[in-house]
Amino acid sequence: MIRLLAEWLLNALALLIVTYVVPGFDIESFSTALVAVLVIGLLNITLGLFLRFITWPLNWLTLGLVYLVVDAIIIYFASKLVSGFRIKSFFTAFLGALVLAVVHYLFGLLW
Repeated sequence: MIRLLAEWLLNALALLIVTYVVPGFDIESFSTALVAVLVIGLLNITLGLFLRFITWPLNWLTLGLVYLVVDAIIIYFASKLVSGFRIKSFFTAFLGALVLAVVHYLFGLLW
């Protein structure tokens, strides 16, 4: 349970780091980031699973690049559902997904 809470907090921190790196990716506060991470998680479980299943053959051909597009779609939809979480465009969401993947990788090295 503590590990789940720690991962939730780290994911919110990673989302805040993305706001400082990617212009047009805005989160008002840490509490908004916590809610956004929950919404992203729920969208990942439902819509993300469906999109990954549909795009699996294409993902195999592009060596995983399609999964970044799916992550960008999830992040973009989450920004529409959470007040205080704004993304300027889909390209901004794609850059955010890319930076978020790198930050998660770096956190994984530390964790």
